[in-house]
Amino acid sequence: MAEMEYFKAERGQRPGANQDARLDWWRAAKFGMFIHWGVYSIPAGVWKGQHIPGIGEWIMLRAEIPIAEYEQLATQFNPVNYDADAIVKLAKAAGQKYIVLTSKHHDGFCLYDSAETGYNIVDGSPFGRDALGELAAACAREGIRLGLYYSQTQDWHHPNGYGNAWDFDEAQQDFGDYIDNYVKPQVREILSNYGPIALIWFDTPRIISRQQSQELLELVHRLQPDCLVCGRLGNQLGDYATAQDNAIPPDLQAEIDWETPATINDTWGFKTHDHNWKSTAQLLRNLVDIVSKGGNYLLNIGPDATGAVPEPSAQRLQEMGAWLDAHSEAIYGTQPGPVQGIECCRTTQKDGAIYLHVFDWPASGRLVLPRLDASSAEWLDPSVDAPLTLNQGDGKTVILGPAVAPNAHVSVIKLTK
Repeated sequence: MAEMEYFKAERGQRPGANQDARLDWWRAAKFGMFIHWGVYSIPAGVWKGQHIPGIGEWIMLRAEIPIAEYEQLATQFNPVNYDADAIVKLAKAAGQKYIVLTSKHHDGFCLYDSAETGYNIVDGSPFGRDALGELAAACAREGIRLGLYYSQTQDWHHPNGYGNAWDFDEAQQDFGDYIDNYVKPQVREILSNYGPIALIWFDTPRIISRQQSQELLELVHRLQPDCLVCGRLGNQLGDYATAQDNAIPPDLQAEIDWETPATINDTWGFKTHDHNWKSTAQLLRNLVDIVSKGGNYLLNIGPDATGAVPEPSAQRLQEMGAWLDAHSEAIYGTQPGPVQGIECCRTTQKDGAIYLHVFDWPASGRLVLPRLDASSAEWLDPSVDAPLTLNQGDGKTVILGPAVAPNAHVSVIKLTK
């Protein structure tokens, strides 16, 4: 896949932003939690007895559900198991440094108390509580940065939003009015009523003009100067670039700041039939692969209709956190390492140390690498008790270790001069 397919131009980082110190915390964070949640978790991929193909949060479009019918989901939305504190503590246990919640997805339903529409979790559902407000408070208590997803272009509920061709005549829609008199007021709400917001994750720019993207960027920076704006604002105006969903570029991307949004199974919003869970080992390898190429990993959970996090998601995040507890030094605050393009390994570096992340441990226990500037090698995890030696010669670095991988997921060796 060509680079353009990983980082579409309209979703890119604006020129000069890669030197912006406002991104320093984000560059160091490496790992975040995405939360896709809304009334689409009620049908959970099934409509009128039919399993609707595609991702769960797109069911309204995939099944072309009339607004009048889809709105009835809000009257049933009563997520009594929603626990913002538990979700934030899960993110913290997983080693995730920031959280991004879907304040409004493409279906138009808002997870916060919006004065711009009654189609929100406080006024339009029996739950009657501000899910965003509770999450913001929990993040503040736990020291986790809060980000917000906001669908600025697609809105299948609003008469002037983009994307609903089954209820509205698109030729009669006024998208400019939607941006000026609905999107901007809602962006003001979420940036004014919930404390510091670390970033806004806009999405699917589609028909948004460069001027409209620029105005939204300026609005965000005016309301909260430190708030970052992701590349899906559109028109290559983001503070950082976003890759295609679940996509990891094959090579080092050193010239831009970038992030891969990803799922633990195949969907973002909860679907009862999606049990294709990635293993903890695969998720950790994805994290290491992304970080070794200069990116961040934004890994999603999709709570169910009660607000509970699916157990397979929670289990994998907890296992990732256990690995990170022992190997955090090799992830957070690192830069891409000196060795790139080796299938079995990835490298990161920080403060003069090189961290060798081994995916596929050789049965011989012998790792042969291009020459690295190092004179000693040790396991990063102090609990590993296995012989390890480093030899240099003939333009190569040779590391001799055990015949069995010390870690079931990713084994990490710290190399120093």
